[in-house]
Amino acid sequence: MNQVIHLGLRGVQLLFAIILLGLTAYIVDHLLSVSQANFLLFTSIWTIFPTLVYLFLAPRFLSRGGHFKFADAIIDGITALFWFAGFIALAVWYHGLDFCFGKVCGTIVAACVFGAFEW
Repeated sequence: MNQVIHLGLRGVQLLFAIILLGLTAYIVDHLLSVSQANFLLFTSIWTIFPTLVYLFLAPRFLSRGGHFKFADAIIDGITALFWFAGFIALAVWYHGLDFCFGKVCGTIVAACVFGAFEW
């Protein structure tokens, strides 16, 4: 049962990371690549490739002594720190805008919300 819950949570994490990858790519494409959106885009890619690939594959293919005992906690901690910093930075930047119009504004809000859920 514990393994099923673990895989389910990692699946939701992957789904949110893919959603945020699309949202932040849209923001970067339409806002000439602001650094806050770039960082959230990096965090999405970081979550999908190195983090989830390692967290899915390491327990299955490496022996118990084959990988660092606390590597999972360290990788999860770094990823959570990235998500926290990313969605807070984007939200603060969005709050400081004098005006915002069109679909991009809704996309920024959605990216902040999904970033908070991912954190």
